[in-house]
Amino acid sequence: MPEGDTVWLTARRLGVALAGQPLTHADLRVPQHATADLTGRTVTEVVSRGKHLLIRIEPDLTLHTHLGMDGSWRLFPAGTAFPGPREPVRVVLANARAVAVGRSLARVDLVPTDREDTLVGHLGPDLLGPDWDQAEAVRRLAGQPDRTIGEALLDQRNLAGIGNLYRAEVLFLRGVSPTAPVSAAGDLDRMVRLARQLLWVNREHPEQATTGDLRRGRGHWVYGRAGEPCRRCRARIRQGELGPPGQERVTFWCPHCQPDPATSAPG
Repeated sequence: MPEGDTVWLTARRLGVALAGQPLTHADLRVPQHATADLTGRTVTEVVSRGKHLLIRIEPDLTLHTHLGMDGSWRLFPAGTAFPGPREPVRVVLANARAVAVGRSLARVDLVPTDREDTLVGHLGPDLLGPDWDQAEAVRRLAGQPDRTIGEALLDQRNLAGIGNLYRAEVLFLRGVSPTAPVSAAGDLDRMVRLARQLLWVNREHPEQATTGDLRRGRGHWVYGRAGEPCRRCRARIRQGELGPPGQERVTFWCPHCQPDPATSAPG
């Protein structure tokens, strides 16, 4: 699933292509909005909210999309033929200079702009948003001390934008096992600050490097490296699933650099 920095960059690119221009074509290929007519309306701005995209359209509509696991937005030059009905396209927006195509989107909603909160109001502070509030993010994380820190970091109600990749990398860099309870995860303020820093430095490009090395295969400490040697201690990186039944998410960690608190506690 795309992380918050990927969605931020997608919003910026869509904004450059769409904002300030009237739509010459708008096709929402979802049953509940298939008859909506947005042609002639001007896109005013495109913003991200955690992993959500909000395309605001005059005078008072918002097209909300969520990429889910496999969704994407792609831009093409004006005049590009629109994808056919058999392709996994859920939204097509075009103006005089570009065609934006949303494929395999997990959610597509069209709501009055003043009702955006019904879709994104549950989210915690956005790591890349103007609403960022570090103290509030820490307060929310600390509110469930017995929950595993791995689950708490992925909960978008605590802080919005972290996915599997940054969850694994942040915990490695802080030396914390994903199975440690929040109460034993150390300095939450430093952890949250690090999470924002990682997303911030990666927001301008599609590559997501946490090691400082953008070369292929060198960008991550533990994420996607199961069975490979830890870049610090050479122990083998492990992979597992974390979360309640039916909602498990994959994670990666180094058993030496991130000792399990259940097995490393004294006698």
